[in-house]
Amino acid sequence: MTPFRAAVTRVHRALAASALVTAVAAAALVAPSTVSTRLAEPAAAAVYGSCTQSRCADARTARSGWSAKSFPTSRGWYSWSGGRCNFAGGRFYNYEGQLPAGATYHEYDVYPRACNASRDAYRIVVDKSTGATWFSPDHYANFYRL
Repeated sequence: MTPFRAAVTRVHRALAASALVTAVAAAALVAPSTVSTRLAEPAAAAVYGSCTQSRCADARTARSGWSAKSFPTSRGWYSWSGGRCNFAGGRFYNYEGQLPAGATYHEYDVYPRACNASRDAYRIVVDKSTGATWFSPDHYANFYRL
């Protein structure tokens, strides 16, 4: 490669790098306003007064199983019937405010599985002081009162 051609290649690379830096900087100026508006939107979860979903019966069965264990408040795996395990997630803080305020909620998985297996999206959320229970088939996107 000739010295002239090497110099042209270096200039092209420098221009390409400069264009990339400019594009990233421009995106950084535009993106924060878009991101912050999306984060500021309220949660779109729906709360229903009753549960008519096909899996509500399973949620009620899980509630009975957790009730027999006095609704543990510690997060972790618990022995379940049939040699399986089920997971209690600990406190559910209701940060989005979908459920009634002023209660202390705890979350529990609906479906038992092998201990330490991956969790799915099905949960029940229980107010231990009143026994009020909600089923969420989609990891807190919607709540159905049991």
